[in-house]
Amino acid sequence: MARFLAPRFLAVLALCASAVAAPVQAQNGPLRLEITEGVIEPLPFAVPGFVPGSGTSGQVAQDITNLIAADLSGTGLFREIPASAHISRVTSFSSPVQFADWKAVNAQALVTGAVDTDASGRLTVQFRVWDVYSGQELGTGQQFAGTEAGWRRIAHKIADQVYSRITGEGAYFDSRVVFVSETGPKDQRAKRLAIMDYDGANVSYLTDSASLVLAPRFSPTGDRILYTSYESGFPRIYVLDVASVNRRSLPSQDGTMSFAPRFAPNGQTVVYSVESGGNTDIYTMDINSGASQRLTSAPSIETAPSYSPDGSRIVFESDRTGRNQLYVMSASGGEAQRISNGEGNYGTPVWSPRGDLIAFTKQSKSRFHIGVMRTDGSEERLLTASFLDEGPTWAPNGRVIMFTRETQGASGQAGLYSVDITGRNLRAVTTGGGASDPSWSPLQ
Repeated sequence: MARFLAPRFLAVLALCASAVAAPVQAQNGPLRLEITEGVIEPLPFAVPGFVPGSGTSGQVAQDITNLIAADLSGTGLFREIPASAHISRVTSFSSPVQFADWKAVNAQALVTGAVDTDASGRLTVQFRVWDVYSGQELGTGQQFAGTEAGWRRIAHKIADQVYSRITGEGAYFDSRVVFVSETGPKDQRAKRLAIMDYDGANVSYLTDSASLVLAPRFSPTGDRILYTSYESGFPRIYVLDVASVNRRSLPSQDGTMSFAPRFAPNGQTVVYSVESGGNTDIYTMDINSGASQRLTSAPSIETAPSYSPDGSRIVFESDRTGRNQLYVMSASGGEAQRISNGEGNYGTPVWSPRGDLIAFTKQSKSRFHIGVMRTDGSEERLLTASFLDEGPTWAPNGRVIMFTRETQGASGQAGLYSVDITGRNLRAVTTGGGASDPSWSPLQ
């Protein structure tokens, strides 16, 4: 049985619609990253230091500037022109832009901004996005306000605006990821729930490591988290409020194991697996009343369910044919259609927020892969390959996938990585220690 047939405690456990983004300058229109086939050089952009106001720390202004640039560069779709190459120096937010100077250093997009602090210490950040070659502003100037301690979130929000205005796609920088933080030797790992910004910053812990915790999953509104815990000595599903860190267990029958939970798009229904008497099936539960409904009934193992964005269908994994494969059924149960058809074993399917793709884990020829396919199983595309890659989760815009990668050997450690749905821009996510089972939140 493949390792990812169920969460770790139970286990011995394509071409995509948009290819690579290419920078183009429309002859009679605004700058836009056009989604095309092939690998094209990322779009060059410049972010001169945001101008600090009289009551503002110059360091905060520079920190915001640096994080905006890092967010954009980290997508692999943009290339920052370093400050050392800049000809112009922006000293006033209201001064006219010297477009000739930015053309000379080959900047196609320009982001300018200013940072101010009022008497109460409240931070206000203004910004504009410019199409250098047309000399026109992309969208209109905008501002965000918050506390000085919240400067990172303001920077992420600005980067989201820049990204969306140039690419036309949804944003994802102002989001968080819940994951399992891992410490200790490989055969005695201590695990606890942790949460962080999408880029690995601001890690904080939601549970202690007294009990094994697994598979955290965000609610559609990002205010609650489902996860599995062994606190009672048996795996049970808990729901945790992110703000208060209060939690409660969901009802379960004695002698059964409940695991692999996910929220429905309505945020009120949970789909999950129940193991009883050696058989595992998929159930749903109303999170308020505790009323449950059985969706599958087979001698095989049915697990890792995930809803489509509209809540009408569920994708899941099953070994009903003797190998782990992916199936889609109605959200109310009934006959399921097999959608995976390649060699190897498939598991941990997750529906894209866009509704067009399903991400999955695949084991084939002693290698593990993260892949995507159309919802009918066509156009399968493997994005990664390693000793162990598993457990994909989608960014809110459906363009980036985060997953767990574990290194080989007795000292091997699990860590988080992200990759674009084209298979480009594979990046490690720094968490300050071992990490697994990520789940990406919606935009905050």
